Amino acid sequence: MEDSPQRAVQGLGSFPWYVGGTQVLGLACVVITGVWMGSYHGGYAWDGSGQEFNVHPLCMVLGLACVVITGVWMGSYHGGYAWDGSGQEFNVHPLCMVLGLVFLYGDAILVYRVFRNESKRNIKVLHAVLHLLALIISIVGIVAVFDFHNHNKIPNMYSLHSWCGMLTFVLFCVQWLMGLGFFLFPGTLMALRSWYLPLHVFFGLAMLAMSLATCLLGISEKLFFSIQHTYSQFAPDGILGNMLGLLLVAFGILVGYVVTREDFRRPPHPEEEALSVHFKTLTEGRGSPTSP
Repeated sequence: MEDSPQRAVQGLGSFPWYVGGTQVLGLACVVITGVWMGSYHGGYAWDGSGQEFNVHPLCMVLGLACVVITGVWMGSYHGGYAWDGSGQEFNVHPLCMVLGLVFLYGDAILVYRVFRNESKRNIKVLHAVLHLLALIISIVGIVAVFDFHNHNKIPNMYSLHSWCGMLTFVLFCVQWLMGLGFFLFPGTLMALRSWYLPLHVFFGLAMLAMSLATCLLGISEKLFFSIQHTYSQFAPDGILGNMLGLLLVAFGILVGYVVTREDFRRPPHPEEEALSVHFKTLTEGRGSPTSP
């Protein structure tokens, strides 16, 4: 039997003040960022001008909002955090995965678009370090959920969420190692770098999409496990989880937009082009390469 509208309204009426406050603060951050970029930095445009750069702070605000709301959701509705095999240890898992494989991973993707005038070598190092931090935090999150399952005699790796998550994590590790080998360490032939670069970019965005899809599966799984009978009554726990899902989607869309538009692409620097030509001449003995 379906829930009546009156019961749905009662569910909304039980919405705690601190959860509503979280939503208000998150929206306030987005609005203030919009006003800041609009009033003091020329507004917004889609013409390759400096106004397009103003999309980057909005990406950061959305990413941070995802991390904060995940922390509030697990802390306020699911007992906080611990490392003792209890449900509080499980709560470490979603927080670490959103922080690592969504926020830090998205930041690592954006560094080539944000730091447009920095040395490419420095940007490569920052790109690799952010990915390393995402990897370490993600490992903590994966260990937390496996330890929780083992402690409570819950089977591992049976759900679609766990399959997609493990596939994403393994591909992320492979992508990071191949990126180190091809782009950060010297000695790789320029022809190999040029061949692998489009694959690196494609799989980077594909894995961000996989991370977001896995998060959405995890949010739905958590809500159905914990509030299956009250979810349809607009339970505050469910509303907060749904809001988190929408913010994750918005973050992914903005990151994908910034990365795929040529107008945001980092312009080539003459000294880097000259060094790249010299490197290819030494290693392959022929003409000018395409800069990665």
